Amino acid sequence: MKQAVADSLWREEVSFRQAEERYVSRRQFGRFLVLTSLGMFVGNVWIWARAQARRVPEFLARTVARASEIPIGGVKVFNYPGPDDPCLLIRRSQDQYVAFQQKCTHLSCAVVYSAARDRIECPCHEGYFSAETGAVLQGPPPRPLARIRLERRGEELVALAVESETGG
Repeated sequence: MKQAVADSLWREEVSFRQAEERYVSRRQFGRFLVLTSLGMFVGNVWIWARAQARRVPEFLARTVARASEIPIGGVKVFNYPGPDDPCLLIRRSQDQYVAFQQKCTHLSCAVVYSAARDRIECPCHEGYFSAETGAVLQGPPPRPLARIRLERRGEELVALAVESETGG
């Protein structure tokens, strides 16, 4: 009797159909695809929701510099509209000031102003932008830089809004 019990336990533990166990049934594979797709969908919704929550719905006018503190051809870095949004303020002539977001539209590398070449450069992949309009001059960036709308109020330069290439 003990031998019969030991023999049946041995047969339960060791599968004689090992070759069949390597294959996945259609039902198992379908379940795997559905669950994986659902997980990817939930992850994308989560990323989208966090991006929407971080957006600043309206722009507040904020003083970013005094006109006399930047020499002609000089640059000042400031943050607008939020503390994690670096921007470049460039004084192009006696009365012309322009400002752009400091993120390249290719892979968000920090861009810098080259006064010698009068252009904004992305050192990561050699992308170049116009220092006057923010338009792409060369390289992989797909869109122009977002421009910061400025207003001069006496001696103060005030940032009013971020303007993308679509006018928003």
